[in-house]
Amino acid sequence: MKTIDEDIRRGQFKQVYLLYGTEGYLKKQYRDKLAAALADAGDTMNFTRFEGKNSSPKEMIDLAETLPFFAERRVILVEDSGFFKTACDDLAEYLAEPAPTAYFIFVEEEIDKRSKLYKAVKKAGSVVEFSAQSEELLTRWILSRLKKENKNITASVLQLFLSRTGTDMGNIDRELEKLLCYTLERDVITAEDVTAVTTEQTANKIFDMVNAIAEHRQKRALDFYYDLLALKEPPMRILYLITRQFQILMNVRDMSAKGMDASSIAKYAGIPPFAVKRNVSQARGFSAVQLKQALREGAELEEAVKTGRLEDRLAVELFIMKYSQTGDLGNKKTPV
Repeated sequence: MKTIDEDIRRGQFKQVYLLYGTEGYLKKQYRDKLAAALADAGDTMNFTRFEGKNSSPKEMIDLAETLPFFAERRVILVEDSGFFKTACDDLAEYLAEPAPTAYFIFVEEEIDKRSKLYKAVKKAGSVVEFSAQSEELLTRWILSRLKKENKNITASVLQLFLSRTGTDMGNIDRELEKLLCYTLERDVITAEDVTAVTTEQTANKIFDMVNAIAEHRQKRALDFYYDLLALKEPPMRILYLITRQFQILMNVRDMSAKGMDASSIAKYAGIPPFAVKRNVSQARGFSAVQLKQALREGAELEEAVKTGRLEDRLAVELFIMKYSQTGDLGNKKTPV
């Protein structure tokens, strides 16, 4: 990101940029920054956008070879093409020596660093990854936004906000706008404001469900399940998210036992740093045997649904009921 900022500041640009990663909000911000710096606003003659897997590399090359019309550069923006995961040799070869007036911006979520195109872009231009931001960076960004609006928030309320929104900056941005509008006449944001306005993510409801399972609160766990069904969440997606949480708990439990610090646990478990403590606490509700068994049986139930031996809604219900009941689960098997 600093590389792009520096290029824009100096007005000296690479001919090819690749912006990739899962952090869509930042990726979009830098896509727009680059596009605005490379081409004049509204210049449809010299700025062309391609989107999707049906985009034509040949058409891009033909455009790149066409001189810009009363402008310094011809800018070609390519989004979600999938070129960096499939063979796109023609474009890779072209980017080794593109026309001097042609500038490319590629925006992708997933790439294969072994691909010819990736190697060509890395050699000819600049590659920037946009991954999930750390809790520290997100906190600074949110506080900066709130300061501009003359709003105050305590550390605990900010943690509550992040726990409900997750770490996706696009979602945080939307929820923050709602919160600012809701507290328009006040300068302090409270926990009640956050709870009243923000939309809790499905992943949070899954966490609460697994927490109820760990505490053997069967009715509460099933209530969470029925709430998700009422929100039109497909049963198989719910099962996937439950088993994914069990996988996180198994990893967290193992890393915590090895004495790894919170930062390392967050990195390898794929969870935000602020969520480590509550995941470690939740993991204590299960033995290592139970976690492994839950993962195995989750896969078996999925197979039973796919082969028509069990109805999807019932399969998830059986899973929740088994792991939220009291007593030893070692010799009990979920019917499939």
